[in-house]
Amino acid sequence: MADGRQLTIIKVFRKYSHSLGPDALQLLEEILERHDIADNDVEFSIETIAREYNKQDDAVMKVSLDILRRVYDALQDQGNPGEAEELLDPDSHLYFVDAFEMPSWHWSQERGTFEKSSSPLTVAGSADSRIAAVRNRLHIIKQSILRNEHFSPSTLPSRDREHLVTLKSTKQLLGRAGERFLLLGMLAHNKEGKLCVEDSDGSVELDLSKMDEPGEGLYTEGCFALVEGEYNEDGILEVVAMGQPPCEDRETARSIYGHIDFLGQGLTSLLEDSQFARRIREELSDLYFFFLSDVWLDHPQTLVGLQKMFDNCIENSFIPKVIVMCGNFTSKSIMQGGGRDIQRYQENFDSLADLIASYPQITRETHFVFVPGPLDITGNSTLPRRPILSTFTSHLRSKIPKVHFTSNPCRLKFFGQEVVIFREDTMARMLRNTIGIKPNVTGEDLRRYLVQSILDQSHLTPLTTHIQPVLPDFDHALRLYPLPTTVILADRYEKYKLTYSGCHVFNPGGFVGNSFSFSTYCPAERSSEEGVLDIEQED
Repeated sequence: MADGRQLTIIKVFRKYSHSLGPDALQLLEEILERHDIADNDVEFSIETIAREYNKQDDAVMKVSLDILRRVYDALQDQGNPGEAEELLDPDSHLYFVDAFEMPSWHWSQERGTFEKSSSPLTVAGSADSRIAAVRNRLHIIKQSILRNEHFSPSTLPSRDREHLVTLKSTKQLLGRAGERFLLLGMLAHNKEGKLCVEDSDGSVELDLSKMDEPGEGLYTEGCFALVEGEYNEDGILEVVAMGQPPCEDRETARSIYGHIDFLGQGLTSLLEDSQFARRIREELSDLYFFFLSDVWLDHPQTLVGLQKMFDNCIENSFIPKVIVMCGNFTSKSIMQGGGRDIQRYQENFDSLADLIASYPQITRETHFVFVPGPLDITGNSTLPRRPILSTFTSHLRSKIPKVHFTSNPCRLKFFGQEVVIFREDTMARMLRNTIGIKPNVTGEDLRRYLVQSILDQSHLTPLTTHIQPVLPDFDHALRLYPLPTTVILADRYEKYKLTYSGCHVFNPGGFVGNSFSFSTYCPAERSSEEGVLDIEQED
């Protein structure tokens, strides 16, 4: 009979889909004894070893003694640095990731993991890539659900087994009228306009009349939902409960897929991330990023507000490492405008370049990032959007050495942190396309529902492509898996900030209003604060 320590060791490795032979189990017990690990700390210690083992390229399902010893030795070396640590250089660990430069990783059902796409990505896409984009979303959500404690059976004897929930497929409903099922699928309308849930095997019509109210979140056409109900003789699922899929936190996902470089900017281990996080708190506690949205350059107060913000930075010796300016950079659409409108659009960017260049210290030290909005002139109107056309930004490029014109969305990698920046009127679009059930909530609850839905869906736009067109070959650039450290949902909607499942989400709100508003983000604390500058009224 295995003792408590052995059961804990087996349970932890089982979570990562690894089995232990008697030799490997004995080695792990010896390691625990060698370091005098108390019973309360056994799970944490084994978790560290299991994560590192899982990230080895040659790791096999049945734990190898040689690989296990190698992992242990590496952890020993990391825990005993031979030389004093050099001071962190933030610029050498700061990357700006364009959506069109991210490597494409798709889910492989055969291998049960991610595979890197070998075919070239095109803007046009194909019929197969459109299907694959939706299936990837389904499989990524499903694999994390099946790892959830409410769905994943333990290898150890437990009375909790009888309380486990079992997912079924639509094809398993056939001929089983009167039984209750739990399905995971995409909410959509069929050709007759009836609401249904679709999975990779088929679809079934839904009847929501017997459901009191769904679980928290916004349910849109194109989102994936857990639907529970009774299948009747008419081939309809009478829904009694509906919920969002559970969200898997960043640490869990990275402990399993830490060997995959989703951003294409190099890998760091969870141990390195935790070491960086500690050192950032100690050495870079005064480093900040600024985020501004709806920087209307055609508004007479915008440059005044930016000048006031720069003056405050200089006066207080508070120079941000990064300033992200999100569109729209015009208060009205000029897509169909005349030549004068387009010329004024370029002149506004030129004026901004001159303003920034008049602050030499900021120009020299700060990275400026420009993210286009829905009304800005880019190479395409679908998501992800290409950067603002270079013809409008040549003066900015010549005046500012550290300027970056990125796609929408884009990502910022800073040490082990991943920051997603997305400029879209997300709240309004989601509310316009809720189906069957309208959330009777406002204010803080509504903001929480939006954030929860986006993160639970692991996607920035959980909508069908006829509502929100997306380039299918680049759908992975809108994916939120593994969960980022921070997400900026720049929106016309009122500003907010909240943290859900360890991910900090905020909307900086429009820059120009009753005051000049923006958000400051502190990587050391992984939190944001609202910045407000008063508008001076003329007499």
